[in-house]
Amino acid sequence: MTLLFEPPAVVTARTSDGHDFPVRRLFCIGRNYADHAKEMGVEVDRDAPFFFTKWAETVVTSGPIAYPPMTENYHYEAELVVAIGKGGRNIPVERAVEHIYGYATGLDMTRRDLQLEARAKGRPWDAGKNVEQSSPLGLLHPISETGALTAGAIRLTVNGTVRQEADLADLIHPVDQLIAYLSRSYRLEPGDLIYTGTPAGVGAVVPGDEIVVSIDGLSDTVVTIVPPAEA
Repeated sequence: MTLLFEPPAVVTARTSDGHDFPVRRLFCIGRNYADHAKEMGVEVDRDAPFFFTKWAETVVTSGPIAYPPMTENYHYEAELVVAIGKGGRNIPVERAVEHIYGYATGLDMTRRDLQLEARAKGRPWDAGKNVEQSSPLGLLHPISETGALTAGAIRLTVNGTVRQEADLADLIHPVDQLIAYLSRSYRLEPGDLIYTGTPAGVGAVVPGDEIVVSIDGLSDTVVTIVPPAEA
């Protein structure tokens, strides 16, 4: 086999015990905290999770991220991220925890103006969500270190001021239900990440702002917004 060009490098996330976790796919859950659904002007749906997908290459570690093009309203969304370590289809809720490698703090950065424009026209959200450097991720902590996370404070600050604050127990669809639900539509595979949704308090940032996401028992995600990339 002769490749016409070099394939992209494997995207990896760093683990708290010094390993590299290959990232495969991102499943991002929307409207999973009631107060956030309300602030976005949509009804709370407790029947089934709502989700969208993102490319693995949107994942970056803590550090600087560039303000993206085509937006004037770039928003932060703090999230608990679940890393899948064991694949499966039609996973029972009561066995879901067996498929978790671990957890991390993360961000689902959003071109909110483009997302809302697409939503108003009944179009997909790709332009608002699936954006370079839009999925910052903290260190992945193995579940053997943390235990199953079903509760604990989640908080986001911008330049030291608290903007989002909730508890993981507030998730409308908890992690075990998300794994079971997604595995009915797709065979989940090792390397998949589930961004579990964001609490109320989302808002815009500008170059120079520092964002910190904290969850009890996990390492922080810390990013600084820098001016748009020139190329």
